[in-house]
Amino acid sequence: MGYRRIRDELDRHHGIDVNDKRILRICRKEHIQSTIKWKPKSCTRSSNDPAYIAKNYLNRDFHSDAPNKKWLTDVTEFKYYIGIKVQKVYLSAILDLYDRRIVAFMIGDHNDNPLVMNTFDAAVKLEPDAHPLFHSDRGFQYTSMQFCTRLKKHHMKQSMSRVAHCIDNGPMEGFWGILKREMYYGRRFTSRKDLVSAIENYITYYNTGRIQRNLNVMTPSEYHKQYYLAA
Repeated sequence: MGYRRIRDELDRHHGIDVNDKRILRICRKEHIQSTIKWKPKSCTRSSNDPAYIAKNYLNRDFHSDAPNKKWLTDVTEFKYYIGIKVQKVYLSAILDLYDRRIVAFMIGDHNDNPLVMNTFDAAVKLEPDAHPLFHSDRGFQYTSMQFCTRLKKHHMKQSMSRVAHCIDNGPMEGFWGILKREMYYGRRFTSRKDLVSAIENYITYYNTGRIQRNLNVMTPSEYHKQYYLAA
């Protein structure tokens, strides 16, 4: 947690009103630092024979003026250890660009089509009236006819990042970084149950408890609800 988030948390949850500079001075004096940012490692596997490739209609326009207008998605991996043996789980998630909330997510043992399809189905079930621009990389799941058919059925326009341009899906990569720095890096998980529980709990915290300055010092859920209250 950096000094800006410390200041916001003190103000929001403890009623302590201090400025950024004072918190920064205290952090430097006490050698308090946020976790180091790690270069993201994608687990995307491109298809050798993609059924469908979409243009990059999002074109790095990461602003959205309403919920469910622009969704991003991706898959990332996590490791846990059984003795010296490395095991993996995969997290598929969909992020709304308006409020940065995680609309839906799924965790599985395989980076495969069912993981991605089930994530999409969960999002549609939660937001049945949503018809967003849907952006992803060119992973084999997203270029499959099965996924393309799902998007067309729900009247969503598909957008894809260019090859080797992670920044085209920047906010999604940014969420992976936040999640792993605050929940995963520096810990060694020795059971699948504990790792899955930690991921699930963190996403709940991210949506409902983690305030963000770019959301007017609100959580994603609060910012989402505020839109409809103001409408």
